[in-house]
Amino acid sequence: MMRCPNCQGKDIGKIGSRQYYCWTCFVEMTLDNNTLLLHQVEADGSLSSLNDLFNEEERSLYGNG
Repeated sequence: MMRCPNCQGKDIGKIGSRQYYCWTCFVEMTLDNNTLLLHQVEADGSLSSLNDLFNEEERSLYGNG
């Protein structure tokens, strides 16, 4: 089961073919080559990258257990 790298929550919903959303901390994730790209959804609907807050191991699909 996929866990959110930000909050470790399991309440992840699929919103696109390779896109997911954490309903616990409201982070959008995109799967790219088994690595999650994380974004915060801003009030205006734009996305801000959170990738610099996590190393590759934390964002790896295999590292999320």
